[in-house]
Amino acid sequence: MKKVVLFVIFIAAAVGFFHYGGKISQKSEEVLQNISDSPGIQEIKKQILTSGPLRGSSNPNNAYLTDGGTIIWTNQNRAEFNLPPLKENAKLNLAAEAKVKDMFQKQYFEHISPTGAGPGDLADNVGYQYIVIGENLALGNYKNDKALVEAWMNSPGHRANILNAKFTEIGVAVGKGTYEGKTTWLAVQEFGKPLSACPQIDANLKAQISSIRAEVENLESQVAAKKAELDSLDPKTKEEYEAYNQKVAEYNALVKIYNNKIDILKGLIAAYNSQVNVFNACAGE
Repeated sequence: MKKVVLFVIFIAAAVGFFHYGGKISQKSEEVLQNISDSPGIQEIKKQILTSGPLRGSSNPNNAYLTDGGTIIWTNQNRAEFNLPPLKENAKLNLAAEAKVKDMFQKQYFEHISPTGAGPGDLADNVGYQYIVIGENLALGNYKNDKALVEAWMNSPGHRANILNAKFTEIGVAVGKGTYEGKTTWLAVQEFGKPLSACPQIDANLKAQISSIRAEVENLESQVAAKKAELDSLDPKTKEEYEAYNQKVAEYNALVKIYNNKIDILKGLIAAYNSQVNVFNACAGE
């Protein structure tokens, strides 16, 4: 009679064990899929828009360019297409100035410097946090600011940057110097949409996701180890069944904690993804 009672207790515990085991498998697969496929776990990708550098006339007669005039004519062209004016940004001015100086010093005319630095690096160096950034370059002795901007407007890629509705800010630098042994002007436009223009993503939420995910992975290892231990046991005596049932109870308690953590993790991921979707929608405007 005792053996029958013990056998019933064992079956009840085992049913709990296999029920929770199935639940673990289902929930862990759901959450791991959510983590790997979720766009919210990925880093926000910044956009950098450029076009091939524009070369103009090498004739230096009567050529004269200014930073402010270039901005004025840029906004004049935007106005003709019912686009709002670009606001001058001091940090973007510094980035443009650094680009002009670097091209004269290193004798190159490209968006990427010989050291590998591009428009994004220029923005980072001056502390300009951006969602989208663009750069127009021009080399040549353009008669004036209007002629310079007209030359950019006549080039499809440069025109696209000037008329890009995403951009809200601009920085400009022009400079006269020696390039390839000739006296010439270099002009740089740096366009930007600042990071502050869009709703910010909660960095603490992402940190929580990383922390809870680490806990889930640790618990998963513990659950697997306890399940392997239970699978290896073959109780036959009353004492062995009692010890086994105790281990099953410990296992089921651990599974409950594990599943609760998974539910918390899924909730955090959903909240984070929602913020990312709002940010991406703003960044794409």
